[in-house]
Amino acid sequence: MGRRDGAPELVVAMNAQSIEEDIQSVQPGGFLLYDSSRTLPQRLMRKEINFLGMPISDICRTEYSDPRQRQLFKNVIYVGALAALLDIDFQVLKDLVSDQFKGKDKLIRPNIYALELGFEFANKQFSCPLPICVERRDLIGDRILVDGNTASGLGAVYGGATVVGWYPITPSTSVIEKFASYCHRLRIDPANGQKNYAIVQAEDELSAIGIAMGGGWNGARAFTATSGPGISLMTEFLGLAYFAEIPLVLMNVQRAGPSTGMPTRTQQSDMLTCAYASHGDSKQVLLIPSTPKECFDFSAKAFDLADRLQTPIIVMTDLDMGMNIHLSDPFGWDDKHEYDLGKVLDADDLEKASDFGRYLDVDGDGVCYRTLPGTHPNKGAFFTRGTSHNEYAAYTEKGRITSKIWSA
Repeated sequence: MGRRDGAPELVVAMNAQSIEEDIQSVQPGGFLLYDSSRTLPQRLMRKEINFLGMPISDICRTEYSDPRQRQLFKNVIYVGALAALLDIDFQVLKDLVSDQFKGKDKLIRPNIYALELGFEFANKQFSCPLPICVERRDLIGDRILVDGNTASGLGAVYGGATVVGWYPITPSTSVIEKFASYCHRLRIDPANGQKNYAIVQAEDELSAIGIAMGGGWNGARAFTATSGPGISLMTEFLGLAYFAEIPLVLMNVQRAGPSTGMPTRTQQSDMLTCAYASHGDSKQVLLIPSTPKECFDFSAKAFDLADRLQTPIIVMTDLDMGMNIHLSDPFGWDDKHEYDLGKVLDADDLEKASDFGRYLDVDGDGVCYRTLPGTHPNKGAFFTRGTSHNEYAAYTEKGRITSKIWSA
């Protein structure tokens, strides 16, 4: 992630299919760490680079009987070797393993052992450290390392989200996974252990956004997350939420290419699709964060905007922002924040009202008053309409409808 231009000084050749390309990528005088369990063809050898052969497959066959472990621990052994080669503080790696597998103690010791295997082999077989090495520095200040999907998931928690309709798709899946993990810590009723949230994994993207819309219609702060192909399938429902004026938050972690494209590559591929999502004259509200902190801030803010404007709010991130680790300013939250629930009438408001129309623009600001289903036994909106309607949600084909002011 740190190297943007030029040839690398050290390459770890982990993929047999790309070994020739890996060797050619090393700058003259640089180093290639590779699996020497099989001899490299002579045609691949370059005199101007240094080959560091490590029989990692043989090591794994000797140390592990389980084929799955032989594959999994290869990467960890490489990291241990790099610690010796680059003079990385070995204790830092051990601490990282302990943090990564916190609560799964049976995994900590095997991973540290794999680190030690690589570290000890490199120290015995190579001249360590290499002329290139890692220097400990303290230039971070109060900034944090975090990915955008984690930030978005946490932002949804702080934004008050309680309902998720979800269908997994790379690279947005971890938004919901992180949201779920934070809810498990923060949204469990301490009195009875009940969950104060609902995450419904649907059978497809259409159902996922339908679930989120149902939550929004019933007064919950609800959202879904997807990527480009999911946006294509959700377009009609986005139009329904737009036309029926239902609060909804959609987080789009964009990926590359048309159709299913390249799920593991990044691109801002859905900007126009989302800006004019659905058919006809819709213009959707997009929030476009540029940092993980903005992913947190915008995701939290999206729910206030959805309730205030009674419309879908689409948070537009991408794979690079969402799944890669970035150095970010720390997140902040004002505990005095008052959630903006928008123009929602309660039972007393309806009882006092002489007239109510779901789509009456009383204040002239383009946002009408709404009610939650069941607020009053016989007043308010119990259903919505996705076809063209007048101020009272009755079907009409008239292009211009006379406004009628509702008064309380």
